[in-house]
Amino acid sequence: MKKVVKFGGSSLASAEQFQKAGDIIRSDGERRYVVPSAPGKRSSGDTKVTDMLYGCYAKAEAGKDFKAELKQIKERYEEIIRGLGLTLSLNEQFKTIEKDFKEKAGDNYAASRGEFLNGIIMAGYLGYEFIDAAEVIFFDEAGEFDSEKTNAVLSERLAKVERAVIPGFYGAYADGRVKTFSRGGSDITGSIVSRAVKADVYENWTDVSGFLVADPRIIDNPPVIDTITYRELRELSYMGATVLHEDAIFPVRREGIPINIRNTNMPEDRGTWIVESTCQKSRYVITGIAGKKGFCSVNIEKDMMNSEIGFGRKVLQAFEDNGISFEHVPSGIDTMTVFVHQDEFMDKEQKVVSAIHRMADPDTIDIESDLALVAVVGRGMKSTRGTAGRIFSALAHANINVRMIDQGSSELNIIIGVSNDDFENTIRAIYNIFVEIQL
Repeated sequence: MKKVVKFGGSSLASAEQFQKAGDIIRSDGERRYVVPSAPGKRSSGDTKVTDMLYGCYAKAEAGKDFKAELKQIKERYEEIIRGLGLTLSLNEQFKTIEKDFKEKAGDNYAASRGEFLNGIIMAGYLGYEFIDAAEVIFFDEAGEFDSEKTNAVLSERLAKVERAVIPGFYGAYADGRVKTFSRGGSDITGSIVSRAVKADVYENWTDVSGFLVADPRIIDNPPVIDTITYRELRELSYMGATVLHEDAIFPVRREGIPINIRNTNMPEDRGTWIVESTCQKSRYVITGIAGKKGFCSVNIEKDMMNSEIGFGRKVLQAFEDNGISFEHVPSGIDTMTVFVHQDEFMDKEQKVVSAIHRMADPDTIDIESDLALVAVVGRGMKSTRGTAGRIFSALAHANINVRMIDQGSSELNIIIGVSNDDFENTIRAIYNIFVEIQL
């Protein structure tokens, strides 16, 4: 078997955390390919190395002296090296970074150095080969990830290497310039490496023991989800659940590789398994609850709308022309409602309204702001009668006014729109009816 293991920033924030990661890797000979993040926070008041690098580079870009900031970053790594008892020196790497900062190599390059340096330390600590992600992970000229070129090059490179460390978060353009994924992108790198080596398992080690049924900031001690499908995870990630970067699913999904979310500080915990499909039933009817605040709805009414060919296209064209993506579009016979992110829409609302009038000639347009969307997700909902009824009964008992209901034909999730003020109570009410009471 082959396992790819990715460790998050909190799992590598200090020498003590490094040692935990090293113990985990060494305890299983199948853990052959390691993807490290940059050092995260050592305590709540600490600063992530990636943020330190952004700040340092901002000074360099402005032509200011940044040596003090770069020295602080170097000290973070030297503290880890000393704590691990290594003889490793990063002097040459920091000389190169200082030179590249002065030459304004770009903030993508600056941010990537956190993972790059941590990768060198991890490789030295484990005795594994270090492979710079810029040599094996590629982006096209438009800045889009080139999955097929990456997979071909990375597969060939790793076929010759028994054990390796590949830093997360970044790759490079064809000309060698460094390009990063979005924040949290080390998850994506781990998934890319898993696909390339045809891993049996992709283990993603973090500071929680898996995916939780609900947000622990709203629900006290929610249980861990034992098994979740890729599709369920996509729905929950999209609606704000953030244990795993949502784009990390795609490379492994096409190969049928399961992901195991594990806790570096509690390695004995089973964690959450993310799989393509499963016959295992959820512990509850629902798999999880997640949501986001900050939406607004644009309600368009027009008599005989349902018989007008192309009406929906014309309305959505108005949003597209103004660079606004929509979230949900529930509709009736004479009404169509478009949900959008409020912060994207506010400055362009009158342009969109004018465009809708011009293109679709509606009778009225009404805008409502400060809305939240909550997703109730679960493969068990499809085979359980009365799930929607229980949800809305619970919300009625909690005196919550439902502004929107949207359920896909897959019956995998139900999206509920409520006011921002009712967001937390909505999640509590749904959690109570399915998890606490388990009706």
